[in-house]
Amino acid sequence: MLQRFCLWKWLAVGVAVATILAGCLAQNDEDWQYEDCKLARTGPPATIVPIDEESRNGTILVDNMLIKGTAGGLDPTIELSLKDNVDYWVILDPISQRLYLNSTGRILDRDPPMSIQSIVVQVQCVNKKVGTIINHEVRIVVRDRNDNSPRFQQQRYYVAVNELTPVGTTIFTGFSGNHGATDIDDGPNGQIEYVIQYNPNDKTSNRTFDIPLTLSGAVVLRERLNYEEKTRYLVIVQANDRAQNLNERRTSTTTLTVDVLDGDDLGPMFLPCVLVNNTRDCRPLTYQASLPELTDPARVNPISVTPPIQAIDQDRNIQPPSDRPGILYSILVGTPEDYPQYFHMNLTTAVLTLLKPINRDLHQKFDLVIKAEQDNGHPLPAFASLHIEVLDENNQKPYFTRSTYEGFILESSPVGTTISDNQNLTSPLQIVVLDNDVEETKDPQLHLFLNDYNTFFTVTQSGITRYLTLLQPVDREVQELYTFSVTASDGVQESVPVTVNILVIDANDNSPTFSNISYNIKIYTDMRPGEGVIKLTAVDADEGPNGQIVYEILAGDQGDFIINDRTGLITIAPGVVLSVGQSYALTVKASDSAPPAQRRSSITTVYIEVLPPNNQSPPRFPQLMYSLEVSEAMRIGAVLLNLQAFDREGDPIRYLIQNGDPQQVFNLSQSSGLLALGKPLDRESTDRYILIVTASDGRPDGTSTATVNIVVTDVNDNGPVFDMFLPKNLSVQEEEANAFVGQVRATDPDAGVNGQVHYSLANFNNLFRITSNGSIYTAVKLNREVRDYYELTVEATDGAVDPRRSTLTLAIKVLDIDDNSPVFTNASYTVCVPENLPPGTVFLQIEAKDVDLGSDVNYRIRTQEALQYFALKKYTGELSLLKSLDYESFADTEATFTFLVEAFDSKGTMPPGLATVTVRVKDMNDYSPVFSKKLYRGMVAPDAVKGTVITTVSAEDQDPPGTAASRVRYKVDVVQFPYSASIFDVDENSGRVVTRVNLNEEPSTVFKLVVIAYDDGDPVKFNTTTVEIAVLQPSVIPRFTQDEYRPPPVSESAPKGTVVTVVTAAALNQTIVYSIVSGNEEDVFAINNRTGMISVKKSLDYESVKSYELRVQADSLQVVRSNLRVPSKSNTAKVFIEVKDENDHVPVFTKKMYIGGVSEDAKMFSSVLKVKADDKDTGNYSAMQYRLIIPPIKDGKEGFVIEAYTGLIKTAMLFKNMRRSYFKFQVIATDNYGKGLSSKAEVLVSVVNQLDMQVIVSNVPPTLVEQNKDQLIGILERYVQDQIPGATVVVESIGARRFGDGYSEEDYTKSDLMVYAIDPQTNRAIMRNELFKFLDGKLLDINKEFQPYLGQGGRILEIRTPDVVANVKKQAQAVGYTEGALLALAVIIILCCMPAILIVMVSYRQRQAECAKTARIQMALPAGKPASTTANNLYEELGDSTMRGYAQQEQQQLLRPSLLRPEELSMESGIDPGQEYYGQDYYSYEHGYELPQYGSRRRLLSPSGMYDEYGEVVVENDGGYYYSPHGSTAEEWARKKRIKLIVDPEYETSSTGEDSAPDSSQRNRLNNSNVQNNINGNIYIAQNGSVVRTRRVCLGNNLKVTSPVRLGKQFKKLDKLAVTHEENVPLNTLSKGPSSSDKMNTRPCSVSFASSTIGAENVVTKPGGSKMKSTEEQESVVDNDDVKEPLESHSEHTQSDEEELWMGPWNNLHIPMTKL
Repeated sequence: MLQRFCLWKWLAVGVAVATILAGCLAQNDEDWQYEDCKLARTGPPATIVPIDEESRNGTILVDNMLIKGTAGGLDPTIELSLKDNVDYWVILDPISQRLYLNSTGRILDRDPPMSIQSIVVQVQCVNKKVGTIINHEVRIVVRDRNDNSPRFQQQRYYVAVNELTPVGTTIFTGFSGNHGATDIDDGPNGQIEYVIQYNPNDKTSNRTFDIPLTLSGAVVLRERLNYEEKTRYLVIVQANDRAQNLNERRTSTTTLTVDVLDGDDLGPMFLPCVLVNNTRDCRPLTYQASLPELTDPARVNPISVTPPIQAIDQDRNIQPPSDRPGILYSILVGTPEDYPQYFHMNLTTAVLTLLKPINRDLHQKFDLVIKAEQDNGHPLPAFASLHIEVLDENNQKPYFTRSTYEGFILESSPVGTTISDNQNLTSPLQIVVLDNDVEETKDPQLHLFLNDYNTFFTVTQSGITRYLTLLQPVDREVQELYTFSVTASDGVQESVPVTVNILVIDANDNSPTFSNISYNIKIYTDMRPGEGVIKLTAVDADEGPNGQIVYEILAGDQGDFIINDRTGLITIAPGVVLSVGQSYALTVKASDSAPPAQRRSSITTVYIEVLPPNNQSPPRFPQLMYSLEVSEAMRIGAVLLNLQAFDREGDPIRYLIQNGDPQQVFNLSQSSGLLALGKPLDRESTDRYILIVTASDGRPDGTSTATVNIVVTDVNDNGPVFDMFLPKNLSVQEEEANAFVGQVRATDPDAGVNGQVHYSLANFNNLFRITSNGSIYTAVKLNREVRDYYELTVEATDGAVDPRRSTLTLAIKVLDIDDNSPVFTNASYTVCVPENLPPGTVFLQIEAKDVDLGSDVNYRIRTQEALQYFALKKYTGELSLLKSLDYESFADTEATFTFLVEAFDSKGTMPPGLATVTVRVKDMNDYSPVFSKKLYRGMVAPDAVKGTVITTVSAEDQDPPGTAASRVRYKVDVVQFPYSASIFDVDENSGRVVTRVNLNEEPSTVFKLVVIAYDDGDPVKFNTTTVEIAVLQPSVIPRFTQDEYRPPPVSESAPKGTVVTVVTAAALNQTIVYSIVSGNEEDVFAINNRTGMISVKKSLDYESVKSYELRVQADSLQVVRSNLRVPSKSNTAKVFIEVKDENDHVPVFTKKMYIGGVSEDAKMFSSVLKVKADDKDTGNYSAMQYRLIIPPIKDGKEGFVIEAYTGLIKTAMLFKNMRRSYFKFQVIATDNYGKGLSSKAEVLVSVVNQLDMQVIVSNVPPTLVEQNKDQLIGILERYVQDQIPGATVVVESIGARRFGDGYSEEDYTKSDLMVYAIDPQTNRAIMRNELFKFLDGKLLDINKEFQPYLGQGGRILEIRTPDVVANVKKQAQAVGYTEGALLALAVIIILCCMPAILIVMVSYRQRQAECAKTARIQMALPAGKPASTTANNLYEELGDSTMRGYAQQEQQQLLRPSLLRPEELSMESGIDPGQEYYGQDYYSYEHGYELPQYGSRRRLLSPSGMYDEYGEVVVENDGGYYYSPHGSTAEEWARKKRIKLIVDPEYETSSTGEDSAPDSSQRNRLNNSNVQNNINGNIYIAQNGSVVRTRRVCLGNNLKVTSPVRLGKQFKKLDKLAVTHEENVPLNTLSKGPSSSDKMNTRPCSVSFASSTIGAENVVTKPGGSKMKSTEEQESVVDNDDVKEPLESHSEHTQSDEEELWMGPWNNLHIPMTKL
C-alpha cells in the first residue's frame, strides 16, 4: 500500500510541472525576438575588466561579451559596433564578441603624461529584427604596473646639524611633501618608503642616522656627533615603492649631505699640540723661559716664553664667529709658593711680566701651572706647565766659609811644606772658598791672592778647598806671626778678604848666647857665703823648652862658687873664706832644655879676682837686659819699667838714660829708677827703642849699665791714604767688558790688619768693578751712545774691626768706537710707480742715521738686478728710475720689484744697515682686447627658446693675466643693429651668443650682431666683431621621436660595448649626426653618431654612480660640417640610464676577530656577542646571512648558535665548571640572504665567572650607562689595551648600585657596571686584580673621558669586586668565629652515628641475600639485544653533578655522564686538559616531565633497539602490566615468558588527569606512545635484560628531590659490595624456577625496580622487598616464588632496594638502561 501511494503522488506532481512549462513556452514564442542584444549573463549590466598597463597590442580585453544574438553568418540577428572608443584603444570582433587592445605604435601607460587609468567604451548592439539598440558599457580598468622608479626632486639634499644636537632629534624633514621622492605609479607602487643605505665612502653614515618612520622620511640622529672627528656625512637615502612583490620593488637613491656644525663641546688647548697616538689628546706641554737674576723688570718685560704661550678653543669653527668664546689665562699654582710676588700673567693675552727682581740665592727656578679657560664658563679648562729658570748673572761675590784662619808651620820646614791647622802639624789648613753663582759641588774656578807675604806663602790654584804652602824658609826668631789677608776673585766679583794668621812654631835652631865672651869680676874677702858675685844672662831666641836656659859651672870654681841653674846667679859657696890674691877662671855653660839629642849650649869664662875689703863697689842691676812692649796709644806718664839697682855699700844711686832716646820720649827717675812715658808714641815713626841705662853711686868707677829693649805696638790710628800722584782722569773704550780703566793705590801706615787696605766702589757697581789691588775694570759693555761720562767714587777701608775710610773720585770718559751701523728710518719702503714714468724721475728718498761720532753715511743699491732699473744717490738717498718699467714684462700677477738698499759709514767698519724697497708697477692698460675672428657665423632654429646658445666669441688681451686690464668682458652694440640686439645677447664673461627671447622668425633670415669686447683697465680699451646668425629651415632640424628615453637598467657588470638604447631622430633629406652634449662628463657612454646607438664605453660601478642623465642632440650633417650646432626644442632629448646593482662585493666584517665572553652560569641561548659584516652592494646583495663553523666538541656538540640574519651569537649549552676554558671558531657571512658571496672572521669566546670581573660603580642611573655603554666600554678598553694590546672589555651586566650588608640593598640613582677583559694572547680572562690595577690607576683620566657621556658631575665612584666574591670572602672570615661550635657539633654527630654503624654491620649479610635474590630473578628474564646504534629520541640522565667521577666506557651505556678525556680534547675547543666536561643537549622534552636541573647531563638515544624488537607492554584482564616478547607464535608461550611490571595504582592516570585504566573485559596491548601516558613513570629495559620502572616525583613544579645524605650512604654501601663487572643475560633464556606475580605496594616519590647484575666473580642479590617504619615506607615485589623473604627494618633513613638501585648501584654496577 505504501508503494502504491508514492507512485500516485509523483504522477500528480509531473502533470503540474508540464502545465506550467507549456504556458511559459507559449509566452516565449511571442517575445523571443526581443531577447537579442541582451546579455546572456546575470549580474551588473556593465562589463568591468582589468588590464595591466603596457600590455601588448592585441591583448584580449573581453573574451566574450555574452550578448544574445548572432552577429555573423548568413542570417545575423544583431549588429555590434563600438561607441565612444576614444583614441581607438579597443578593437571589437563582432562575430566572437571579443574585445582586443589596440596599442599599435604606442603604449598603454597608466602613468603620466598619458595617465590612462581606465577606458570606457560602449558596445552598441542593434537588434536587426526589431530595430532596437542596446548599449553595453565596457569599463576597462588599467591596472598599474610597477614600471616607474621613485624619483627624487633633487639630486642632492643638504642639512647642517650642530654637533651638540641630542641623540633622537629629527634633523631633516626635507623629504616630506613634494620635496622628496615621487613615484607616478599608483597605489602601493606609488607609495614611497625611505631607508638609509650603507655608504662605502662614508661607512658610519647609516649608523649615525636613521629613518624610523619610513613613510615620512624624517631623518633622526642616532649617534652623538663630533665635529672634531667628522665634519660631513654623506647619507645615501634610498626611496623604494611598496609593491607587494618584494622582488618587483623599484628604488632610487639620493645623497643627503649632513654638515656637522662645530659646537662648544671642547675646552681650550695649548699650542703647539702634539697628539698622543690614536687619540685627540695633546701631550703634556711645558713652556720654557729664563731670566737673569736681579734684573730690573723694565729690561725683560714682557718675558719671552718659548714657544709663546697660546691657547685656542678646540671648537674652531663655531658659527657665527661672534659666538666663539674668548680664552682667559691665569697661573693656577706654582712652586715656590711666593711666585705671585714675582710674576703676573695677562688675563687675555697670556703675556707674562716680571714684578720685581729675583735673587737667585733665594730662587733658582719657578715651576708654574697655567690654566686656559673659556670666558663663557665652559667646564673643561686646559693646563700647561711653565718652567722659568733664573740665570746666574755673576753678581755673587765669592766667600770663605770662615772669617779667619789660623795656621802653623815649623820654622825649620823646607820650601813647599803645607801649612797645618794645629800645633801638632797633623792635618793641613783647609781654606774653603765658594761662589753662589756656582753649585757647591763644583769647583768655582776662583783666583786667590795674598795681599802680603806673597813671597813667603802661596795658595793652591784650583778646587773648592785650597791649601797654603811655604815659598821660602821662615824664622820664628825673626817673625813669629804672619798675618795677612786672602781675597778670592771670580774675574768679576771679589770676596771679602779673610785674615790668615800663621804662627811659626819654634825649632831649636838657636844656641844660648852670653852677652860677653868673658867676664872680669872683682870680689872682696869680706863677702859672705851666699852673696852674689855676678848674674850671668844667656839669651836663647827659641821659645819654650828650646829657650829655657840651664846654667852650670864646668870648671874653675875650686868649690868656692856655685851657680843657680835657672837664674845664672853665681854666689859664694857656703863655708868658703876668701883670701886676698886668689883668682878664679870659671867656665860657665848655658844650655837649653831641648831633648838631649837636640839640645844646644854655649860657654863663657868668668875671671874672678879676690881683693881686700872696701866700700868702692859700683851699683849692680839685677839683670843686664830688659825687654818690653808698649802700645803707641799708651798715655803719657805711665810707668813702664822699674830699673832699680843694688849697691853693696848702700850708697845712693843715680839713674840716667845714657843713650837711645834722643827725642826724650821716656823719663827715667834719677832716684828711683822708674822708667815712664814722657811723650806720645808713634809706631809709624819709631817702632823700637833700645835704651842704655846707667846706675852710679857717684864714684868714678861706681857706674854699671843695663840695656832696655822697647817695642812699640800698633793701634788703628791712621786711615788709608790714596796716592795722589796716580791719574784721576781716566778713559775707556765702549763695548768692552772687563776692560782696564785705571788703578788707585791707598796706603795705611798701621800694622797688621789695621794697615790692610780694601777697595770698593761707592757708585756704578753694576757698570764697574775694582779689585783688591785697586785696579778698576768695566763690569759690562759700556755704550757711549747711552752715556759717555761717569764720575766714579772709590772707597778705601782698612781691616780693623772699626775700619777707617777714605774716598777718591775718578772722572771716566767713555771713548767712542765704530760699533753702530746706520739705521734706516723705515725698515721697508713701498712705493707705487706707473709703468710709463720717464727715466730719471725721483720717486723715493730714503734716510739712515748712524749714532757713532763722526760717521759719514752713504747709500747704495745692494741687489744687483735692480741696478739696471734704479739709481740711488750716494749722499742724499734719492731713488730714481734708470729706464721705464713695463708692467707686462713681469711674470707674476703682481708686478712688483723688491730689492735691498744699504747705508754704510764710509769711515767705519760696521756692516751696513739694510732696508727693503718694494716698487709696485701700476699697469696702465697697454693693449686692447683682440677677437680671434673678424666675423663669426651661427645658426639658430626659427623656434629656438630663450637662452639657446648660438655661437661663442672670444677675445684676448695681452695685458698681464690677473690684472684688471687683462680681464675681457663682452656686450652687444645696440646702436648698429638694434633689432638684432633686442633678440640676441652675449654673455658678459663667456662670450656665448644666446637668444634673448623665444624666437619666432622667418626661416632663411640672416641677422647681424655687433659684439664689443672691453677690458677693465685704466683707461678702458675695447674692440668689436660681427656675428652673422642664419635662421634655418625647420626641415633641416632633426626631430627626436621621443623627448625622453628610459631604457631598461644596465647591469654594472655589463661589458664594454653593451648597447643601452638607440635614440632616433629624423629630418627631411638630411643625414643625422648624433652626439652627447651633457651628462657624460666621465666619458662612460659612447654614441654612434650615425645610428644613435648608445653603448657602454667604460666599466660601470653602481656603488659610485647609480644613474646617468644624458642629453643627446641630433644635428644635420650640413650643420656639423660647418662646425656649428643648432639646439632647438626638437633636436635634443634626455636619456635616463639606471645602473643595475650586481653582487660584486664580498661582505667585510667590522673586525678580523671578535672576542667575547660567557659566564659559567649563563643560561641556554644567552647572548654572547654580535658580529656584523658590511657590503658595498645594495638591496638583497647587502643582506647578510650568518652561520658558524665550530670545531666539534665531544659527541658532535656545538656550543654556540647564531641568529642567521642579525649576527647575534648565543649559547647552545651550559658552561658549568668550565671557567678558564675558551672556544675558537669561525663565523661566515654570506650576502644575498645566504646565496651570494661570503667572507669569514674568527670568534673567540672565553668562559668566565665573577672571579674574573670587576664592578665599576658610578653615580649615574643604570639607564644612562646603558645608553652610552659602547662609548664607555671603548674608553675602558683603550686603557686596558695600554697594558695588554688587543684586549677586549666585555660587559656582563648593568644594574642598580648594590650596597649594604651582603649587597642586599639597591640604589637606582647609581649604577653597577660589571665588566671583565679577555686577553687575546692567552684567550682567557685577565685576572681580576690585574684588571683592577689597569683601571684604578687611571681613574682620574677615565673619569675625564667619561664626563661627556655621564653628564655634568657624572663619574666613577669606585671599582670593587663583585657581590658573590665579596660575600664569599666575608663568610670565609666569619668561619673562625664558629670553629668551636662546629667542633662540638662534629663530636655529637659521631656519637649519634655509632648505632647506625652497628646496624649496618649486622645487616650486611642480609643485604647479600637480597642481591642474590635479585640475581636469580635476572636469570629468568629474556636476553636483550646489544644496542649497536646510537639512539635519537630517548635520553639518559644524571641528575647531580656530584656523579661526574665515572668515565664513559661504552657507547651503549646509559645513565652515565659523557666525560671527555684530556687527551681527547681539541686544543681549539679551549677546554683546559684535565677538566671534566659533560656533553649536554636538551631536546624532545615530554610534556609533564621534569626539566633538567642545573648540571644535568642528557643525551639522545635511538628509539630502535631492544624495546622495539624484543617486546611490548600489554595490559591483561587482571589489570596488570606485562612485558611480552615480540615474535611469539604461541600466545601461551609468550605468556610464560612475560614479565609483570609493577604500577602504582595511585598514579595510574593519563597525562590529562583522566583515568586511563584498561577495560577489564579485554586485554590491551600498549604501544610505545601509550606507555608514557598510562604509566606515570619511566620504564626501562636494561642491557642485561632487567625491566625497571621509575616513579614520578610527587612534588610541585616537577622538581626531583634527591637527598645528598642518602645518596652518600648508597655509595658507601655499594663500595662495600665491590661490584665491578657486568654480564648481559640473553632475554631468550628461561628462568629455571617457577615464577609468579605479586603485587607491589609503593608510595609516592618512590622507585620500583627489578634487576639483576651477575658478574664474572661476584654475585650481588637484593631482597625482594623491604618495608620501612617511616612515612617514606616503600615496598617491592618481584616475580619469583623461590625467593620470598620478609623485609627488615634498618632505620628510618634507610632507603628501599629500589631506591638504592636508582640512586646508587646503577652508577657503580654500570647497568645500561633503555627507557621505555
